[in-house]
Amino acid sequence: MLTPAIKSKVNDLWNKFWSGGISNPLNAIEQITYLLFMKQLDENDVSQRRKSDFKGEKYKSVFDGVYYPPGVERIKENAIKKNDLRWSNVNRGPSDDIFRKMQTQVFPFIRDLGETDSSFAKHMANAVFLIPKASLLKEAMDTIDELYKQIKTEDRFIDTQGDVYEYLLSQLSQAGKNGQFRTPTHIIELLVELVEPKLGNRIADPACGTAGFLLAALKYIITQFTSDTYISKDDNGFMRGSMADKLVSTAAKEQLQKDTFYGFDIDPTMIRLGLMNLMMHGIENPKIDYSDTLSKHYNEDGHYHVVLANPPFTGSLDKGEINPTFTLDTRKTELLFIERIYKMLRKGGTAGVIVPQGVLFGSGKAFVEARKILVEQCELKAVITMPSGVFKPYAGVATAILIFTKAGATENVWFYEMKNDGRSLDDKRNELFKSNGERDYGDLQNIINEFKKKKKNTDRIQQHFIIPKTEIVENDYDLSLSKYKEEVYEEVKYDKPKDILTRLSNIENEIVKGIEELKEMF
Repeated sequence: MLTPAIKSKVNDLWNKFWSGGISNPLNAIEQITYLLFMKQLDENDVSQRRKSDFKGEKYKSVFDGVYYPPGVERIKENAIKKNDLRWSNVNRGPSDDIFRKMQTQVFPFIRDLGETDSSFAKHMANAVFLIPKASLLKEAMDTIDELYKQIKTEDRFIDTQGDVYEYLLSQLSQAGKNGQFRTPTHIIELLVELVEPKLGNRIADPACGTAGFLLAALKYIITQFTSDTYISKDDNGFMRGSMADKLVSTAAKEQLQKDTFYGFDIDPTMIRLGLMNLMMHGIENPKIDYSDTLSKHYNEDGHYHVVLANPPFTGSLDKGEINPTFTLDTRKTELLFIERIYKMLRKGGTAGVIVPQGVLFGSGKAFVEARKILVEQCELKAVITMPSGVFKPYAGVATAILIFTKAGATENVWFYEMKNDGRSLDDKRNELFKSNGERDYGDLQNIINEFKKKKKNTDRIQQHFIIPKTEIVENDYDLSLSKYKEEVYEEVKYDKPKDILTRLSNIENEIVKGIEELKEMF
């Protein structure tokens, strides 16, 4: 968790961009991300050089040699020492000089790093520098320097550094724009707890946005390798630790870094934000790439042990662009993503996916066929309906969580009706508290506990229960909870009409009597 001092620095950075003329929060966070990358590039280079010197190994720095900015003749007089372009050397002198150097030399240099091994640098090629004035750039760079100085005093630098970036990303929601890009973190953590990713798994998100699901999976795995002493309840009520003191195998660390997290998106800005999110949490070179996972150009069937996703579910695709291997005859993205995720999974792999509740009961052929994939070709483990306020204020649509394992056999499907997610269901989405002042996390922990029980409840009047596959098949694979839940109606007893009329007559007599008494007073 961030200290008030660090939060204040982050808020200060955000406010500087807002007051400095960049009022679109997505543009602001993107420009801050570029600056953070430049800062990190310098910090990491210094760290790597020290390690190499200590080991007596040769080290090739990205700041070795010279650089020729775009449009200049490649002659000696125009050459710029790359070392002069590192953050620590740029952030010196008058702000106008820094601004000019950033625009004409540093930013072009960063964009040209795409040929290096850095995933982030590869996606900087089409980045645009939007900071409008020298004073804002100087203030932002100074604030970032102060922020790094502050977080280096924390016990766990990487953990705090990651929290800083998460806190920055949360401003996308609070600023009132582009919040639709972020699934609430407590819902993400719930999915991860239900799917239980492990070290050694390849974990993917086919529409990753800012990489919230991949990050939550990383935190979950790290917690499994953290001693109980260092584990505590996070802001959403989940037990998490970041020490990873039991993760000692070099091979395991290497696998976590290089062959665990895979993300895809069609928005270059989201890709850069997602990459930086994982980088700030210690994944040095994340694998997040530009790809339309529904298109004919994507084909990574059977690659992943775990898929976590809240894919976009408003819109339809051009039929000519849809991957021809899909069996569903539809252009609706919410259905196509179900088949895509199914195809991405290895046999025995598990997915946790958020879908609009219309997917659960839609009567169209493609809707039925999509549900048939889940029930007949997978073990559909759970359908958890969520209240419509979960994604407010950006969307009021009712959604559901699906948990399924590819190539398993469905016998029973567990249904749970989430009524309370620990926050108000209005546009404010305020945290809820119990009467004793403790945080109320709603149904989240109960969902996890009941899901993990081997013996599930069969009483359909309860909040959760199992339904046999045979009954679901008989109902055209309908997966709506209301289809199977039994409502209990209490009999309401009314008085006899004669008794009601007698009472009304008595009341009328009282009124008449009162009126007569009033008349006598005048």
